[in-house]
Amino acid sequence: MRIIFILSHILYIIIHSLGVIMKKKFKVENLDCAHCAAKMEEAIKKIPGVEDAVMNFMMQKLTLEIADDADMEDIVNKAQECVSKVSIVCEIIR
Repeated sequence: MRIIFILSHILYIIIHSLGVIMKKKFKVENLDCAHCAAKMEEAIKKIPGVEDAVMNFMMQKLTLEIADDADMEDIVNKAQECVSKVSIVCEIIR
């Protein structure tokens, strides 16, 4: 298990060094629960094409890192679906 983590971290570093990752930040409205934010983050990380996701409860922001060839609009729509499953009032502002 530890080897998989190390290899995935090495791959992450290589991908970042090649510049094939897009990073974008979004404001999140009506995010009022830190536990909910963690559940949203966990679900968003499972979306195909998402390299990393951070849902910052204190700053009310979502940071997405996606593969350069992925469709950002499609991923944000899927991220909104994940967010809505946890909180129907929470919204990702584009």
